[in-house]
Amino acid sequence: MSTGSGADSAPAPTTPNPIEQTEQPRTSMFSSLRIRNYRLFATGQVVSNTGTWMQRIAQDWLVLTLTGSSTAVGITTALQFLPMLLFGLYGGVIADRCNKRTLLLGTQAAMGLTGLALAALTLSGQVQVWHVYATAFVLGLVTVVDNPARQSFVHEMVGPDQLRNAVSLNSANFQSARLVGPAVAGVLITAVGSGYAFLLNGLSFIAPITGLLVMRTADLHKAERTPRGKGQLREGLRYVAGKPELIWPIVLVGFIGTFGFNFPIWLSAFADDVYHAGAGTYGLLNTLMAAGSLIGALLAARRGTSRMRLLVAAAVLFGVLEIVAAFAPTFWIFAVLLVPIGMCGLTVNVTANSSIQMTTDPAMRGRVMALFMMVFVGGTPLGAPLVGWVTDTYGARVGFAAGGAVAALAAVGVGAMLARAGGLRVKIDLRPGHPHVTFVPREKLATAA
Repeated sequence: MSTGSGADSAPAPTTPNPIEQTEQPRTSMFSSLRIRNYRLFATGQVVSNTGTWMQRIAQDWLVLTLTGSSTAVGITTALQFLPMLLFGLYGGVIADRCNKRTLLLGTQAAMGLTGLALAALTLSGQVQVWHVYATAFVLGLVTVVDNPARQSFVHEMVGPDQLRNAVSLNSANFQSARLVGPAVAGVLITAVGSGYAFLLNGLSFIAPITGLLVMRTADLHKAERTPRGKGQLREGLRYVAGKPELIWPIVLVGFIGTFGFNFPIWLSAFADDVYHAGAGTYGLLNTLMAAGSLIGALLAARRGTSRMRLLVAAAVLFGVLEIVAAFAPTFWIFAVLLVPIGMCGLTVNVTANSSIQMTTDPAMRGRVMALFMMVFVGGTPLGAPLVGWVTDTYGARVGFAAGGAVAALAAVGVGAMLARAGGLRVKIDLRPGHPHVTFVPREKLATAA
């Protein structure tokens, strides 16, 4: 997503203060869907996302059934996201250099084939755990290119004015599919086995491929491709390192993605070990979390700003709620708490994503978004085996609480660094009717004192 004609040729707006906000014109909740190309993209994505969630649930449950180990579920998750950790930045370089629509046609087709391959192995009765490991790793390799291309292609479809709304609707799209996919997967696994969930996922990629093929390319906000050259990877890293409003949100989502988002491990362990239930209950827990995430995404679509204060506050609350849920005394208290956990987690993701995109120079957006996705998703290979081991050794409750504690502490630390970078200090006011915690310039606080 680089410079182009019309409004897209203007430099990306920058935030004067990293703890303040990125402004965009206020939009209606579904305003970006008025754009035909984005409407086609969103329709295809909701179909394939539903299939993807079906495969995630079926894959986790299949591994748990084959091995009886939460650590094995963690290894599967780690292998799926390890390529992002190892090669994620190179995926961003590729996205900046190439036609993103063409890249997405290739990556979406490859993802569909991985689902069909796993379906064939499972339905034939030949599947072994190493088959699932290998398929997860291949899918991760494809994601290295697909993620930054897909994230940055949104700007080409909608332009800068609708970017934040489109990013929020992408998340709402994903979470809507998360409501349907786990429920359907739970029914399929119980009735006919995991293989049909994999089959439907493979076939679901026909929808986004069709949408990409029938787009009007003349309506896209054309991006200048970055020419081949040496040092482009280092250039992207230096660019991010020099901007506190980029580096600290990326650090925060890295901690939360590595330690706070290991829900396949925790929810499968709670369903199996704590509540002694089956795949249907596991699907229900994922559905409740998705409901909260969907609410969070729709609320984000209504907001016209991306506040760093909101990012930090949502991350702190996310971690605290995980700790509270970990020690919930009953199943239904635990289940209900997953809704606000989903809301807070989604708010962190959307706020960080949109603020980073709006602050980044268009020529750098592919590389910056690749770094964002690398630390958010690519940290999972580091965190998932460790979280899986803690969960196996000390129980699901301790594992869940430990992840929440890391997320909350990271949010407090990043909030302090953003305040320092912006020349701000925390002001606490306990008077009724006043904001209890605000950030104010140091000079103003000193004057008030």
